[in-house]
Amino acid sequence: MSAPTEMQGGGTGRGREPREERPRINLRPLLFVALGLFSGILFYHSVRFGSFRPSDLCFLAVFLALALVPLGRKRVPAVLLAVLLSAGVGVGVAHLSAMRYGGVLPGRYVVSGTVETFVAHHGYVDATLTDLSFDGEGVGGKLTLVLSSDMVRPGDVYVFEANVAKLELSLSDSYAEYLYCMDIRYDAGTVDVFQKTGESENLLLRAKGALYDRLAEGMDKHEAEVCYALLTGDSRGIDRGLKEEVQTGGIAHIFAVSGLHIGILFGAVMFLCKPLGRKAFFPAIFTALLYTAFCNFSVSAVRALLMCGVLGGYRVLGRKYDFLQSISFAAILILLFSPRDALSAGFRLSFGACLGLALFSGTLRRAFLRCRLPAPLAGYFSANLSVQLFTAPVLMSSFGYFSVWGFVLNLLFIPLLPVYFLTLLLFSAAALIIPPASVLFAVPGALTSAMLLFFALGDFGLVLTGFSLGMGATVWVIGCLVMTERVRLRPALRAVAGGTAALLFSAVLVMENVVFSGVRAEVFSRDEGAAVLLRAPSSAVLVIDGDIESRELEDILARNYGGTLDAVLVLSAEETDAVNHAAHLPAEKICARDERETGLRTVPVYFAEELTVGEMQFTFVTREKLLLSYCGVTVEVDFEGSEALGADLFIDGSHDLQFTLGNGIIEV
Repeated sequence: MSAPTEMQGGGTGRGREPREERPRINLRPLLFVALGLFSGILFYHSVRFGSFRPSDLCFLAVFLALALVPLGRKRVPAVLLAVLLSAGVGVGVAHLSAMRYGGVLPGRYVVSGTVETFVAHHGYVDATLTDLSFDGEGVGGKLTLVLSSDMVRPGDVYVFEANVAKLELSLSDSYAEYLYCMDIRYDAGTVDVFQKTGESENLLLRAKGALYDRLAEGMDKHEAEVCYALLTGDSRGIDRGLKEEVQTGGIAHIFAVSGLHIGILFGAVMFLCKPLGRKAFFPAIFTALLYTAFCNFSVSAVRALLMCGVLGGYRVLGRKYDFLQSISFAAILILLFSPRDALSAGFRLSFGACLGLALFSGTLRRAFLRCRLPAPLAGYFSANLSVQLFTAPVLMSSFGYFSVWGFVLNLLFIPLLPVYFLTLLLFSAAALIIPPASVLFAVPGALTSAMLLFFALGDFGLVLTGFSLGMGATVWVIGCLVMTERVRLRPALRAVAGGTAALLFSAVLVMENVVFSGVRAEVFSRDEGAAVLLRAPSSAVLVIDGDIESRELEDILARNYGGTLDAVLVLSAEETDAVNHAAHLPAEKICARDERETGLRTVPVYFAEELTVGEMQFTFVTREKLLLSYCGVTVEVDFEGSEALGADLFIDGSHDLQFTLGNGIIEV
């Protein structure tokens, strides 16, 4: 709905609607359309993949209730119709996107493809190929593989023969969502024999490969990987320890191309072309578009590009810029052309940060000013805190942590980013045009080295982690929304609404993370491995498959369980490797069926066919199958299926019930 218009004739005499006729949330029509489109896409995927809960519609219902009351009777049906129609469009585009994700059957093919992204290691490269053909027939999607060479670069075209596996469309975990959002449909494993047949006609892809070489010539490996990530958005090559420090420090967005980088570049070109007046928009938006294409049109970069385009368009037309309309317009275009992006954490973080600025920064700025904080600091602190408020539940839901350092480190690094980023970008462009100019990287290399030293000396591992938000994310956002001045409530009603939201948030966290009766079983699939987290009222056990790695297990616990496990049970024919993976977890003991030498000396490892952990009794049937008994109910956990997620749940006795083991509670 549009902003309040001036009244004709009498009334208040101040050009404003009477309070009782004004909407409780003064937002824009495009926001309703964007919200409906987003809700429709999420609804389709949650129903298709069996994860729908009625509570998922809670935020949409509360938002509409606040926004529509007390609109006139004629406007309410129109707004509801717009939301429902846009939600229907969202369901439709999501279905078309899911249908296009299909592909050829698995088998052995002669594959041709162009390297789009890569991560260089010692002697091999993890690569993602696009523009694929199998046995000479073009296919859609992308393929991942490991090439036995460290000379692979973006833009290179390779041909090889390999057994190609088809990645099934499953949104059971974050990794599957990542594959779906990136349109990665196939995996070819490790390929030792391959042939480079040429280079892509895509000059931007070839430029990325040349950029990596120039950076490697002018810096050491760690500095080059950081700079490459900052310039291209591909951060997979960054040292794992540094990446974890950056993520837990809450500034990962600085080291991967985001809307912030596009905004910096757009603003810099606008400033340089200021003598052109309003026409400065055209070289600025062209430069931003070129750089967005260079970064593979990432969600955050496209969002920023569209918003910069709307901003420039408003200025060219001499109209006042509308931030909320711009955010909504960008979201609508992205969701229509790539509905799978709605599932990505990048989409939610990027648009969540912008919505946080739009909804909360004004309220917080006025609060800081009332505390007599200088205006520049009030604006900077309010913007930073607004972003943190709206992105906190996304970080906790998507990555299993929220950094307590984010506010402080952003205050430190964001003011330095424009100088650092533009200097690095300028020198990189010079090095691509004139290769000897790589010597110029000594300046950004020194800055990068200082930054790496800062993270090496500091410890930013203090995070909020180990618990599941579930419905709490929605309650968090609703609570923040009702506390902002955008929602027009009386002070007493605002206090009641805020207190209610806080109580509901606490209740949801307890219900999501505390088991009061029975055993809660949660299954996690990671590539070819799997794990089952079993929690009873006073004990917790993690059952793991031998193909799952320690870092994946750590990620599972970071998202779902923050305490010390009572035991880790290994179900694998390769018990030695699995036990060694389990040794990295916070557990009192590790248990397996058959005794083997594991190489461990400090971690207690027990080998037995039967054991008791708290209220749960376990019996190993084979190395890959065990029985769980709890208060007369027996459950079989079996990892022998073709897919690890296909672990089976059986009820013992005369019952003929058979279930797929998924998230649920086994009641007493």
